[in-house]
Amino acid sequence: MRERNRALVVAAFALFCSVLVWFNYSAVLPLVVEAWGLSGTQAGIVFGAFQAGYLASVVPAGWLADRYSPRWVIAVGATGTAVPSLAFAAVADGVLVGSALRFLSGLFVAGVYVPGMRFVSDWFPEDVRGRALGAYIGVYEVGSGLSFVFATVAAEAVDWRLAVGATSVGALFVAPVVLGLTRDSPERTASPDGGFDPSILRNGEFLSAVSVYSWHNWELFGVRNWLLAFLVATPAIGALDSAVLPGLLVGGMIVASGAGNAGGGWLSDRLGRPRTVALGLGASALLSSVFGLLGRLPLAALVAVTLVYGFVLAVDSAPTSTLVTEVVPDERVGAALSVQSLVGFSTTVVSPIVFGAALDRSGYPVAFLTLAGGAVLGLLSVGVLLGVRRRR
Repeated sequence: MRERNRALVVAAFALFCSVLVWFNYSAVLPLVVEAWGLSGTQAGIVFGAFQAGYLASVVPAGWLADRYSPRWVIAVGATGTAVPSLAFAAVADGVLVGSALRFLSGLFVAGVYVPGMRFVSDWFPEDVRGRALGAYIGVYEVGSGLSFVFATVAAEAVDWRLAVGATSVGALFVAPVVLGLTRDSPERTASPDGGFDPSILRNGEFLSAVSVYSWHNWELFGVRNWLLAFLVATPAIGALDSAVLPGLLVGGMIVASGAGNAGGGWLSDRLGRPRTVALGLGASALLSSVFGLLGRLPLAALVAVTLVYGFVLAVDSAPTSTLVTEVVPDERVGAALSVQSLVGFSTTVVSPIVFGAALDRSGYPVAFLTLAGGAVLGLLSVGVLLGVRRRR
């Protein structure tokens, strides 16, 4: 195996094991709510604690990956992700302890995702970087989806604590694999000071790409937060009276997003990043605008459309992140990706609330239109990006 391909496989392994932790709580949420007697607000606090930990540390994680070896940042990050999650499975007994442990896991998982992108981009030149980052980011989606599948099945068979523990232990094996099987790229350019360079905030192409990513996440996470509730409300799913099938379908939809990431990255190496991003956003905007009207489809058609939806939602993701690595200096890639992730994930707090407000007032057809609106704003950001390029 070529060394750069081995680096990609190992980085993907690290991300996969860590992402299982990211979503294992969501997969067993109804069982945790019942066991602890949580209100909806308390359950949301436990979920939000992980996101808060990630957002608190994602920029420092990028700085560290610029200054030091990303391999060591990933190794520490994965281990720090696993230990609190295993403790959550073993001893968490309520909202306070549960939130603290989930916060710690979120704090460390930032040391895996963004430094992994920096590590992969160091190894792959621009002409093939899209497909490499597409495969890497696609693993995030696959791991997210399979986390739902694994945890749902394990919780149904035994209990939720085993499900959380089983999806956490793999991250303990990341450090020896990453440090033992890979090295830093000989082409790597390290930051001389590891500090944040404010000049990237004056880079119009970078800011446009961050805007694209933010609206992409607005749509993507709005869907993921509400898709399960929508599916349960459809006649085709509701008639089955199954607690497992909706979770498996959500997991399958997220796995399909992994294929969308890989396909988008590959396509962007051929068509260019902006054109591929525009194609992906255009397709997802179209589906989001009509998805809320499809609740009465028969089961087979509903499953097929949901999986296609998952695919197109992710086509623009990898090309956007690849674009970020290409428009900033090599020694600042980690910091730039961290800023992109910080700003991009901030919209994931807002879009589910806007969706819920629209749902309360007008139902699912209008609620899904709020997500289509995000995709349209992403398309406008692509237009701004192209305008900046023309002026340069």
